[in-house]
Amino acid sequence: MLNKFASRENTLFERLERESRPIIIYGMGNGADKIMDICESRRIKITDIFASDEFVRGHSFRGYKVKTYSQITEQYKDAVILLAFAVFQDELIDRIYNIAKRYTLLIPDVPLFGAGLFDYDFLCANIDSIEKAYDLLADEQSKKAFVGVINFRLTGDPLLLKECETDRAEVFSNILKLKCNEQYVDLGAYDGDTIKEFLSLTNGYESITAFEPDVKNMKKLQKNVGSLPNCTLYPYASWSCACEKTFSGKGGRMSSYNNDGFTVQAQSVDNVCTAATYIKMDVEGAEYETLSGCKRIIEECRPKLAVSAYHRAGDIFTLPLFIHSLCPSYKIYLRHHKYYPSWETNLYCAES
Repeated sequence: MLNKFASRENTLFERLERESRPIIIYGMGNGADKIMDICESRRIKITDIFASDEFVRGHSFRGYKVKTYSQITEQYKDAVILLAFAVFQDELIDRIYNIAKRYTLLIPDVPLFGAGLFDYDFLCANIDSIEKAYDLLADEQSKKAFVGVINFRLTGDPLLLKECETDRAEVFSNILKLKCNEQYVDLGAYDGDTIKEFLSLTNGYESITAFEPDVKNMKKLQKNVGSLPNCTLYPYASWSCACEKTFSGKGGRMSSYNNDGFTVQAQSVDNVCTAATYIKMDVEGAEYETLSGCKRIIEECRPKLAVSAYHRAGDIFTLPLFIHSLCPSYKIYLRHHKYYPSWETNLYCAES
């Protein structure tokens, strides 16, 4: 199966090591830090950093004066641009592709959580598991997305993501097929956005159970959906068992387990719920442990699943293999929805 993927010499950081043109970072923050750390470890020289014009205020980042895009175009006729932040809005995506018309634009895909970069060595070390996960996938679009996302992670070429992305509406109409009597469990409920999406797709429900450990997010969640009938909100982090975990609450989508955070109560779905027909989990790198905590519910109820598969380098293959071990009768689908880098790459599971 190795021949389906990019060769070592065509992978992103191998190319950058050979690059003679200026290499410029677009963006600041955690993503830029991770990319610059990798470049430093490989002795890849970063020439400059710029940000969108509205964010440039004469400040510096890691010793570089942050420039505007206009300043970059005045200074460099040819360069390699490395995108260092996430993009999903149409306006920003259009901006990215306009930059790509002028310069070589690549998007390093660094894991949100955990060590390990999805590079060629990682691919080769895990090729047996990758092949097994590929063979489990239920349709050709899943296999196309699987290969496309992995090749994007290897090369940083945004067109590889564009070619395999699909609309979320297709998932709900063709795979999950939600009904009006669902027992919905939302893990990582944030401010209620996915509960509202669920309500827009059904004419009713039997129950809603939501976990959200971030205090600020929980306040928004209570305000937005707390008055719904048969809707129970828990201030829990999801895990494989009942325990206390250290959690970093940022009041946004990226709240997660972190050694520098505060203590929260973690719980498993099996401990809290008696049944479920649909479980969504977007739990910032804790998907494997959360699935472990759904073992009884999965075995007894066979709920439809929507599982994020992009937080850790190996999620795209370890999670489908684990789900199959819990319920071999599931049909397992993979979809990538519009997002750069390969966030919003999700598994969807249902019995036929």
